[in-house]
Amino acid sequence: MTLQTIADRVGVSRMTVSNAFSKPDQLSAALRERILTAAQEVGYVGPDPAARALAKGTTGAVGIVLTSSLRFAFTDLVATSFLGAVAEELGPTGLSLTLLTSSDDGAIIPARDVAIDGALVYSCDPTSTAVQLLTRRKLPLVYVDQVPVDGIPAVNVDDRSGARAAAQHLIDLGHRRIGLLLSGLHGRHGLVTAADLTVEGHASTQRLLGWRDALDGAGIDPVMARQGGADLEQAKAGARLLLDRPDRPTALLCFSDAVAYGALRCAEDLGIDVPGQLSVVGFDDNPLAVQIRPTLTTVRQDVQAKGRLAAAALSRAIQDRLAGRPIIAEHSLLPTELVVRDSTAPPAAG
Repeated sequence: MTLQTIADRVGVSRMTVSNAFSKPDQLSAALRERILTAAQEVGYVGPDPAARALAKGTTGAVGIVLTSSLRFAFTDLVATSFLGAVAEELGPTGLSLTLLTSSDDGAIIPARDVAIDGALVYSCDPTSTAVQLLTRRKLPLVYVDQVPVDGIPAVNVDDRSGARAAAQHLIDLGHRRIGLLLSGLHGRHGLVTAADLTVEGHASTQRLLGWRDALDGAGIDPVMARQGGADLEQAKAGARLLLDRPDRPTALLCFSDAVAYGALRCAEDLGIDVPGQLSVVGFDDNPLAVQIRPTLTTVRQDVQAKGRLAAAALSRAIQDRLAGRPIIAEHSLLPTELVVRDSTAPPAAG
């Protein structure tokens, strides 16, 4: 079945049939209904999407470049919330979402080979070649939780200010022995010092800077542990390095709420009371923060707003590219807020 089949059946031109599917506002409601009814009767579902994309010079899809594993998009509560907001914002535009890993192994390299009109680069491994490949394809890009660069729209949260507030909260409570629980793919793992610490990614860098702003100002030298990921077992292993020792910290600052959850479970395994013997602070304020016990003191970022802003910026960039207009590379910085709950308290006497 083709456009011509339906055109002959209804007695109109091929272009009129095409408009019934792709430009319905150019037909009367009655004529469009006749065409769609005829198409349904003969089992015609519409113009071939690949041919239509070739004719328009667009794919109707945008990519979201994640870490090396797509599992992150379905298991991390912050990522799923972000993706939901992106999908909701893009819904009225007709653009669909394609999840891409930043992996460059194997014969298929998603950033190079998948047909898309543009991409969100979201919390992507900075050592990956994915961003370079997308840039060489001259696709519209929007950076999210990445280091901003000139010429590319970017959406970030004020990680540094939020982390500074979290550290200052512990200092104001009276804590002086404070541990930092970090994560990252590359570099040294386990107990680390400032000299051998690898910090990768924009959010990690900014949060560490914020913590050190407050800690350095108070003359506090934190003990630090770093693990390769943020799943429960990895976070528990990193927390145990800080807590299963005679000089354990009285408080922990964690890279994320997921990492903080691992710290809470480790403390439970070791018989350490939170917040009586240990205070724990997370970052993100994901739904987990109010579901666990004790409820988690954390830094709130507006993930929904971040997703909507990023999707709107990418949609504008694609339209500007199609219209031959220069892309407006606006850099947005969303505020953060310290949320104090039950996992923090003054240190125990002595």
